[in-house]
Amino acid sequence: MNFVFISPNYPENYWMFCRGLKKYGANVLAVVDTAYDNLKPELKANITECYVVSSFHNYEEVFKAVAYFSFKYGKIDWIESNNEAWLTLDARLRDDFNVKTGFSLARITEFQSKAAMKKYYEKAGVPTARYCLPKSLDEALEFAGRVGYPLVLKPDHGVGASFTYALHNDEDLKKYYEITKDLCMILEEYVKGDVITLDGVCDANGTIRVLGSMEYVGNCMESVQNQDSIGSYYTLNVSEEYRDIAQRVISAFELKNRFFHGEYFRLTEDVEGLGKKGHIIGLEVNFRPPGGFAPDLLNYSNDIDIYELWAEILLNQTASYSKLRKYSAGFAGRRDSIPYRYNTEEIENMFKDELIGTEVLPPAYAATMGNVTIKARFTNDERRKEFFKTALERIGD
Repeated sequence: MNFVFISPNYPENYWMFCRGLKKYGANVLAVVDTAYDNLKPELKANITECYVVSSFHNYEEVFKAVAYFSFKYGKIDWIESNNEAWLTLDARLRDDFNVKTGFSLARITEFQSKAAMKKYYEKAGVPTARYCLPKSLDEALEFAGRVGYPLVLKPDHGVGASFTYALHNDEDLKKYYEITKDLCMILEEYVKGDVITLDGVCDANGTIRVLGSMEYVGNCMESVQNQDSIGSYYTLNVSEEYRDIAQRVISAFELKNRFFHGEYFRLTEDVEGLGKKGHIIGLEVNFRPPGGFAPDLLNYSNDIDIYELWAEILLNQTASYSKLRKYSAGFAGRRDSIPYRYNTEEIENMFKDELIGTEVLPPAYAATMGNVTIKARFTNDERRKEFFKTALERIGD
């Protein structure tokens, strides 16, 4: 089994995917964009061979790397990165090397469009917000007049909160339409709801073999735009309703042998045409693991190794893990600009029995997750609520 892994050197924790692949018998062939001597020893120990390229943006160079592996080791069975940045690269390489264990370029291009995803949610019986892809300001204003404000304007392709704007009137729409007119943007009705995720791995039949549900403390978009505090946690249990929704969505998208990170809104009030308060509507599916250290939070919540489990599901179609959830693991993301009531050390002492660790994040992650993250895990909801209230409390609250 020849498995080409694109960029196992970044993010840094991705070497653990290679460890899992090696354990379950794969020939792990790594393509990296950094000098071999700079690779983590753990990565070197879990790959068969490594090919160094100057940049993953140089397709000819990456193609030559895979061609070399194919010539030396025979037919390539898998090409994966598990990285949003390289999903298109993975798919292009699969097409060129006739690898059928993942998405084609045409399919991943479609799936990276938020508008194109809507029909798959419809097939799954999961409602979504009304939208348009405005080709002119007049078309955008017509949609606003029909649906009403507030609205959300964001890139049709892309992840995160960059170039995402809340619009409250025609003036906002005209302003941000002008700023983004050269981009492919989607205009959607604003939905009042809490963001939840349904994250996991499905097997060759599209059956979900492991599933976790993440909830947020604070608003993701406002946290990035206003540099507010943020936090998230995996719940102690995943309801049968959520399991059913996740499976219907995965089946509708016809996902097989993949990690997935599904984002949903849980309505906080009745919305005509969408559902009652508490109902779930579809937001978007990302065809890779949840970002940052979320995979590690899955591990802490379930006492599993999700990196190894992913490899076991793909290569063996088995999932040898306990289905009993023991913990709810999460993080509190604190901003340097916010005056908190308690300092980091005080938080660590107050929750020393639940503490996983504290980390100062680099700028690339800090914008989204906070300058300092405090990770902890809990056996009940009440203690978890106390943690977030204490960790994110400001002076004067």
